[in-house]
Amino acid sequence: MALQYNLAKVYEISENDTDFALQIVTLFLEEVPAEIKSIRTAIEDKDYTRTYAACHKIKPTLDLLGMDMSYEENLQIMTWTKTEGKRKEIKEVYKSLKDRIDLAIKEIKKDFKL
Repeated sequence: MALQYNLAKVYEISENDTDFALQIVTLFLEEVPAEIKSIRTAIEDKDYTRTYAACHKIKPTLDLLGMDMSYEENLQIMTWTKTEGKRKEIKEVYKSLKDRIDLAIKEIKKDFKL
């Protein structure tokens, strides 16, 4: 049973199409880890524009996969970019987001045998 993600929205919009669900989780596995790395680098560089762009890119996927806590942390990082805050303010939020994403990746790979 998935703890880090929830495919209810995916199944709702696809009328329970399991192939579509597989496409969505595959897209998540292919794109989100790279964007998470990009967010880390951009935060370290205090590149607010790049941080915002990477967060914005993964936002719909986090929502679609029902990753509510990750979604909220992603929004916090996006808000941080708007205020151009200090790096140490956002590092814990980023770490928590990355940990949640990593757990979801492991769960998805196990659940879908990928």
